Amino acid sequence: MKPLKPWRSFADQLQQLQTRGLQVENPVAALDYLERLGYYRLSGYWYPFRAIDLAASAAQGKAVRLDAFTQDSRFEDVVRLYVFDKRLRLLALDALERIEMAVRVDVAHLLGQRDPSAHENPACFHGNFAKKLITTGPDKGKTAHQVWLNKYQNLLNRARKEPFVVHHLQQYGALPVWAAIEVWDFGLLSKLFAGMQYADQQAIAAKYGAPNGQAFGQWLRSLNFIRNVSAHHSRLWNINILELSPLPQAWPAALNNARPFFYFCLMQQLVKVICPSSRWGTRFKALLADDFPDITNQQISLADLGAFAGWERWLLWSS
Repeated sequence: MKPLKPWRSFADQLQQLQTRGLQVENPVAALDYLERLGYYRLSGYWYPFRAIDLAASAAQGKAVRLDAFTQDSRFEDVVRLYVFDKRLRLLALDALERIEMAVRVDVAHLLGQRDPSAHENPACFHGNFAKKLITTGPDKGKTAHQVWLNKYQNLLNRARKEPFVVHHLQQYGALPVWAAIEVWDFGLLSKLFAGMQYADQQAIAAKYGAPNGQAFGQWLRSLNFIRNVSAHHSRLWNINILELSPLPQAWPAALNNARPFFYFCLMQQLVKVICPSSRWGTRFKALLADDFPDITNQQISLADLGAFAGWERWLLWSS
């Protein structure tokens, strides 16, 4: 094991970056960013500016970065990239809040018609979710529904002082599904949707133009991944997506479902169903057109986000 890297003062951190070739036009402002945002967080944004070791990359079959920066790399461009990413995350959260709220209501309205306590009733879900026992891991011997109920109970306990929770527990001893949705998070929502009966999944998926319930369930899992990245202030603009959704057949083949742009396209489709008059898509287009930093370093572009040439003319993004 290597020893941990030594502690460095903010001034030393800035000096190290300059020594490695990062141009700093305003050292006072650069120090301020290091003090407020931290060297490690910003390192994810200057990583693409680091030069590539061609020999090592050829030997390993993947890009290997040097500590030195490419020519004309500037600290100010790193900050612009960080600010763009922050605005991108906020835009994602704006859309995902609307999507989460709407799908919660869809699930609660459909299930509640069958049983006000449907979320706690195994009969309201398919057998793999409500009857099949998990055979390995810490949840061995439980059903996926039982695991879900444990997580729901934990969230309910956290919200135990909320007036609506106090009221329902005192008056009825439990929350009906249309009230219970108020304590669910996006992850709990996506897991419950995956456990719903086939016909119920299909009914909700059709509303949003998804090919089928299984695909829509995967959309929710992917969007939950985006939501977690955004809510935890992590870098979003060029990350590799770990929860992949399949590409709808009618969508452009140039889309890459391993890059964030594809999931902003999913958000746009869902937002257009939920809020047809919303200008969220217009704001997204403006962000990419106006706020992505104009960087002379050609290693960085909107292609890293997953955007393809001419995407803004696609009917999905029309006003």
